[in-house]
Amino acid sequence: MNYNLPENIVEILNKNQRTQDSTHNNLIREDGYVPPTNELFIDAITALSMGKNILLKGPTGAGKTKLAETLSHLFHQPMFSINCSVDLDAESLMGFKTLAYEDEKQVIKFVPGPVTSAMKDGSFLYIDEINMAKPETLPLINGTLDYRRTVTNPFTNEVITAKKGFNVIAAINEGYIGTVPLNEALKNRFIVIDVPYLQGDQLKELIKSNTRLTDKTMIDLFTTLSADLIHAVDQGKLAEDAASIRALLDACDLSVVIPPKRAILRSIIDKLEEDREKEFVENLAETLF
Repeated sequence: MNYNLPENIVEILNKNQRTQDSTHNNLIREDGYVPPTNELFIDAITALSMGKNILLKGPTGAGKTKLAETLSHLFHQPMFSINCSVDLDAESLMGFKTLAYEDEKQVIKFVPGPVTSAMKDGSFLYIDEINMAKPETLPLINGTLDYRRTVTNPFTNEVITAKKGFNVIAAINEGYIGTVPLNEALKNRFIVIDVPYLQGDQLKELIKSNTRLTDKTMIDLFTTLSADLIHAVDQGKLAEDAASIRALLDACDLSVVIPPKRAILRSIIDKLEEDREKEFVENLAETLF
């Protein structure tokens, strides 16, 4: 392995992958991400420990960013982030030149971007919504994603070779407006980890550890609501945003102070665009609460 992993990770990797042991549960409580299966966590940790890049694929609000943050914490690695958009350009990735003063003289300085900083520090680089970037932008960093681990800075002509510990975690939401399919050359540089919505006991654990809600009956009701929303998304009745775990946790928090139906209205329903979707979720909330 390329990293000196903390003992708790080594222990998890050495255990049977189907075992839900106490070490695993402690890891969940300590770091905030609740994996739906042991295998998801183990596979992501294994890939990173071997120096491979991982691509987290899943619906919005499923916890991809939280998983990336948790992995960064477990590896004791700082993480530089890139939020992709159609405006992403070389300067956003590599950095930019600016005027500065040294000893009362004006000089040109280069301010490093997240790719440059992560490579030189030997840190993690997180690329969020990687399929939002223009296809012509990302090939600039192809060399950072394969065995070369090098890139030529177009602004300084410096050839940067990543320090040991550098690795890339990217996240993707497929099928959203403004996204484009990843080309095969880019996709082949990643190990793909599918991050589904949390459900059942894992979701209950997340609600307990990440919200102010403590009432068991209410936690059960919100877990049921989430399952119903996910089922409706699968059937094409709702947009994926309606089943966002992030939005559900907000509703759980608000329900400690305001009525749950109003909490659901503010956190979930009012974010939806279509009246039929709003009415559908309102009916679910009315039935459960």
